[in-house]
Amino acid sequence: MTTLNLDDFSDLIERPDGGVRRDAEERRERLAVPPGALGRLDELAEWLAAAQGRVPVEPIRQPRVVLFAADHGIASQGVSARPAGSAHELVRAVLDGTSPVSVLAGRFGAGVRVVDAGLDCDPGLLPEDVVRHRVRRGSGRIDVEDALTAEEAEDALRLGIQIADEEADSGTDLVVLGDLSVGGTTVAATLVAALCGTDASVVTGRGGLPIDDLAWMRKCAAIRDSLRRARPVLGDQLALLAAVGGADVAAITGFLLQSAVRRTPVILDGVVSAACGLVAQRAAFRAPDWWLAGQSSGEPGQAKALDRMALNPVLDQGVTVGEGTGALLALPLVQAAAALAAELPERAAVQQPTD
Repeated sequence: MTTLNLDDFSDLIERPDGGVRRDAEERRERLAVPPGALGRLDELAEWLAAAQGRVPVEPIRQPRVVLFAADHGIASQGVSARPAGSAHELVRAVLDGTSPVSVLAGRFGAGVRVVDAGLDCDPGLLPEDVVRHRVRRGSGRIDVEDALTAEEAEDALRLGIQIADEEADSGTDLVVLGDLSVGGTTVAATLVAALCGTDASVVTGRGGLPIDDLAWMRKCAAIRDSLRRARPVLGDQLALLAAVGGADVAAITGFLLQSAVRRTPVILDGVVSAACGLVAQRAAFRAPDWWLAGQSSGEPGQAKALDRMALNPVLDQGVTVGEGTGALLALPLVQAAAALAAELPERAAVQQPTD
């Protein structure tokens, strides 16, 4: 197996079709509803048209929620409100249909796929189709050791690439991307701080299940110590993911890059997917043009990352549950934007007076 070079994605990824976007903008000018009256829905429709490469834009027929699951060793330091090694419980809730993302996905007609990249549990606790891709069991404690070996980081990236290909090949036309993790926001904040050159306190949030002040201070200290390990490898995305990432983080990064190669639009959820987007942007600067920020999660690290990628969240409803839920809430708006752009009538042609 040849060594994966993320820099190759810079040549493989093209921007969504700018000419099609201009055609979509011109068509919008001709619609009976006045320009600007639909607010940001126009922008969403034009983004989707450019991604599809067609005007009028096609409806979204096969949306898919893709969730990468893993446990992070840093959770053992009391940085999360959930017990270390308990991410499999989040997975089980999704599979049983009792989590918010499961309820909404059923309502919105989106399939849900869960990929175990690095859960720290007995594989027998979950279905084979979920656990069969696992790269390793859990990850290292990033404040004192690498999250992954270099080989594991590459395996996780290749996993994300594989899943992106499988989704594109199966007809998925839009992905809602999220994670199911414990300790993931600490890892994500470390990556954001490292890539944006900020201090730990600037990016340290309260997590999906909010932590108290003491846990926040522990989390801030963990991110500070992890940053010391991240900074020496900032020039090498693969080494960075191995040092302070995790199997799910590396897999999501690979997924985002390959989805852009396959011209599959993606809605990002919270700080974890945003941090992975930053790493992917380092490898291929055009990649963020294929993504929407579904929601503002309130995590300062997410806001920092989205600002760096020039992505403006579609929604701000204070949703902190994670698991792709906030991003999934943006799906009906994108669907509505596509329907309006395609189905609203054009203005009647003005008859010119004749002599």
